[in-house]
Amino acid sequence: MNNHIGIVEDDANIRNIVSAYLKNEGFKVSLLESAEEAWELWQTSPPNMWILDIMLPGMDGYEFCKRIRKESEVPIIIISAKDEEIDKILGLELGSDDYLTKPFSPRELVARVKRLFKRSSATFKTLEANDGRITVDKLTIDREERRIFFNNEECEVTTKEFDMLLILVENVNRAFSRDELLVKIWGDNYFGSDRAVDDLVKRIRKKLPDLPLETVWGYGYRLRHEGDTT
Repeated sequence: MNNHIGIVEDDANIRNIVSAYLKNEGFKVSLLESAEEAWELWQTSPPNMWILDIMLPGMDGYEFCKRIRKESEVPIIIISAKDEEIDKILGLELGSDDYLTKPFSPRELVARVKRLFKRSSATFKTLEANDGRITVDKLTIDREERRIFFNNEECEVTTKEFDMLLILVENVNRAFSRDELLVKIWGDNYFGSDRAVDDLVKRIRKKLPDLPLETVWGYGYRLRHEGDTT
């Protein structure tokens, strides 16, 4: 993976500081003052990570994030002066992978960039799995036979449990909202409560107690994985 990062920030001082720290770590960066410029770059020489301010002239960061997510799962880190919980949740709902509130430490941003690239690499390797199987750490899913193996032992799961595990494994480290999971697993016509998602997670955790299935507070769930896959 080429480590090309697009920095979309209208504050020249922040833009240049972030650029200097990232270049010092060996990353290639493109500096952009607006979402419109960033969209043009996406069409011609797309970065494989975005660092995105929310409050931009013209198209704001939320709209840009929404557009990118219609085409790609490229990692996005939102940086914003807004620190309300609702803004962070909205950023996650639109598909960002991380959120930093200004003022922030450039060193912390660099650490998060490295972590996201590592996760993205792990996800890519996961999806390269052969023979219809995907493996993440101790968990293996056979998509064609719809079978689950954990610690090399087959685990009996229901149809809904399998569907959720497959979604999470195919999108390692991505946070899904309860509503997203509800639609993906039960369909658009389901009118029940999103508590069905919580109950499903409880059952999975009981069957696979060591599975790093994390709760994203106030939002939903994700399957955490830091290392390489096999």
